[in-house]
Amino acid sequence: MTKTWFITGASSGFGRQLTELLLERGDRVAATVRKPDALHDLATKYGERLWVGILDVTDSSAVRDIVGKAFAELKRIDVVVSNAGYALFGAAEEVADAQIERQIDTNLVGSISVARAVIPDLRQQGGGRIVQISSSVGQSAYPTMGVYAATKWGIEGFYEGTIPEIAPFGIEVTLVEPGASRTNFASSSADAGQILDVYDQTPVGDFRRLVASAGLAMFPGDPRKVASAIIASAEQTPAPRRLTLGSDAYALVHTALTERLAALESQKALARSTDVDA
Repeated sequence: MTKTWFITGASSGFGRQLTELLLERGDRVAATVRKPDALHDLATKYGERLWVGILDVTDSSAVRDIVGKAFAELKRIDVVVSNAGYALFGAAEEVADAQIERQIDTNLVGSISVARAVIPDLRQQGGGRIVQISSSVGQSAYPTMGVYAATKWGIEGFYEGTIPEIAPFGIEVTLVEPGASRTNFASSSADAGQILDVYDQTPVGDFRRLVASAGLAMFPGDPRKVASAIIASAEQTPAPRRLTLGSDAYALVHTALTERLAALESQKALARSTDVDA
């Protein structure tokens, strides 16, 4: 049975891969992009099965308008993929105020706006699936990625609270946590702060040198395989709460959760000691 998907940020990266794979298999896609001609080739090839909307997710009013138009014209949307976002690199004091604000407005507030816009329509149609593209950095973080990580930790926290709110209406959510993949994530679509020499002999400098020396080895993820796994997850019932994709993602998340649990267990007695006396 074919499905109808709504995908933000469909012009490149995972959004583009998802759009291509879904159209290839016969599904219908409502894709949002910021530039009108970004999907011209796919529109020519697939015709009415590709619905294109122009959208900048930092404009919450536009998000509501485009979502409303897509549901009105397509009648039903089975899966919403909130994918629009980009990376910001730089130590905390290297990134400018405007860069931080734009990062948060796009990755976090924009994703929340998409969720708030689609939930009423999904509820009214009797349910559906939301797939939020997060990151393995939503569970841990590398030096120079603190602000980006903050947006991913933030959107995961948002959904942890929202998932039980919308579950009674048949709306399920999957948080996708990919590792580093061979998209334009760290190149043409990324932003970076002003590099300060003072960080050269710190973990910041070490990380920069590691990325520079390792090259593509630092990006083991195959975008097409990641997109295929995301599509397959939409068939799973119940929906997986999280989908960790990539060997690097698994290693990072596994280490972070193991260390966090060990630290929590070491504080068990202290935690209990701060309760009100019986």
